[in-house]
Amino acid sequence: MTSIQWGEFMTLLIMALALGMDAFSLGLGMGMLRLNRREISKISLTIGFFHVLMPLIGMVAGLYLAKAVGDMTKWIGALLLIGLGVHMVWNSIKGDDDDAQMRSGSRTAGLGLILFALSVSIDSLSVGFSLGTLGANVAIAVALFGICGAMMAATGLSIGSKASHLFGEYGEAIGGAVLVAFGVKFLL
Repeated sequence: MTSIQWGEFMTLLIMALALGMDAFSLGLGMGMLRLNRREISKISLTIGFFHVLMPLIGMVAGLYLAKAVGDMTKWIGALLLIGLGVHMVWNSIKGDDDDAQMRSGSRTAGLGLILFALSVSIDSLSVGFSLGTLGANVAIAVALFGICGAMMAATGLSIGSKASHLFGEYGEAIGGAVLVAFGVKFLL
């Protein structure tokens, strides 16, 4: 990798980890269900899939908009990242009671699992759109987002009962702060 490619890779990796913090923190709460390995694998892979699909859809839309509108899309993408990050921080401060919803068994199978994975991955759509407007490497981005989303979800689910009181309420705020920082970086 050249230095430019290495820089882009590291930026995308940090963004993937920031987005994965949401899966990790929600996984911590869901981990209190004391899920077996098969359930953890199924949930993690589903979240990983949606962490690939959602930014891919967003990037395709962002690339199209970048061609249609031009340089203005850089500003739109950066502002979307900042807005998304602020929203994630706000949600963590506001303290929505996602844990109560996650304790329901419907979150680990069928439509409940798909809706849970979609809700965890929806932030990736906006980030993908932003990256598409900025012309980021699509293959690297979606691969990193999927791998990090799945691994962080699995980690959160696995250690949920032991560590939820340490990171659960702060994971989304940390991820949001990282997205805000990258949005500001893209504006400068």
